[in-house]
Amino acid sequence: MSTDPVELTQRLVRCASVTPEDAGAIPLLEVLLKDAGFECFRADREGIANLVARWGSKNHPKTIGFNGHTDVVPVGALEDWTADPFGAEIRDGWLFGRGATDMKSGVAAFVAAAVDLVAEAPPEGAILITVTGDEEGVALHGTRAILDWMSANGETMSACLVGEPTCPENFGDMMKIGRRGSMTAYFTATGVQGHSAYPHRAKNPVSALAKLVSELAEHELDSGTEHFDASTLAVTTFDTGNPANNVIPATCSATVNIRFNDAHTSTSLTEWLSGLASTVSDNTGVDITMTTQISGESFLTPPGPLSDLVANSVEAETGIRPALSTSGGTSDARFVKEICPVVEFGLVGQTMHQVDERVEVDQINKLKGVYRRILEGYFT
Repeated sequence: MSTDPVELTQRLVRCASVTPEDAGAIPLLEVLLKDAGFECFRADREGIANLVARWGSKNHPKTIGFNGHTDVVPVGALEDWTADPFGAEIRDGWLFGRGATDMKSGVAAFVAAAVDLVAEAPPEGAILITVTGDEEGVALHGTRAILDWMSANGETMSACLVGEPTCPENFGDMMKIGRRGSMTAYFTATGVQGHSAYPHRAKNPVSALAKLVSELAEHELDSGTEHFDASTLAVTTFDTGNPANNVIPATCSATVNIRFNDAHTSTSLTEWLSGLASTVSDNTGVDITMTTQISGESFLTPPGPLSDLVANSVEAETGIRPALSTSGGTSDARFVKEICPVVEFGLVGQTMHQVDERVEVDQINKLKGVYRRILEGYFT
């Protein structure tokens, strides 16, 4: 009997698994996969539920992996929804609910494809399914914890597919072969407070930091590389917390976020930011300190056998040849790429994180079809 990915998506959506809560999503998958003959292991860490499920022999040289997440972002204003965010209602061919697009349908489609394959045509090789409950949050104890568990227990993958939504307009139009890196820099400027009528008796951190931020915002990091668009820097906040119009404040802060391609590393960008901050500090006499948070480095899985397999499978199922892209934000592929080649393919992501998040039921079935073709192609 074929496994219904739509029904499984509904069951997952009905688990109110807002990060870091699991609400039964991981145990649901664990039971289903155990019943299908998968060996299941828990890689929970710091209260986060993580699942590793393997069919086939451990460390088989032909092991394809799947990575996904069952945690979701908060629903926002409940009164703005036209459907219960955790009701998984199907209306006019659409399945509504938080996580319907991002990415419980992707998890359901791959699990359904894998369960059916091992039941109907057991492959010569292994399938490793990894699902985390910590992708939408800080992602410290999700896929990272799974990979740590795999390393400690001698589990490997030779290739991996991440099931995030990748298609911007039509199902099948895009897959990801890499992602830009992401980092955030936090600046604090410290001067000398004073009366605005006597600026010569103060050191104004606002004007100093404004100069730094202006230089950062106007700088062109690069013009793009072979597989990546140009890197971007966005000023995301500038704060003084000063309610008085006649007081030069003592401190001021600003934050910038950089999405960078493979022309840079977080180390090279940190050095550039620090150097520019030191120059402005020396020229103004205002002390400027900086801390950084690195969300991930840029990475690329060069076009080749894995991307060809996925693209061929998508085209066979949909009639559309997906573009190879590195656009968008970060995903857990940034962790998986440390152990094996990784690409991403999933649904149209237009409603993810929105009120009335929803997915076309037909897309879920087609996604299962794509994943089944990928599995069959990988093993043959």
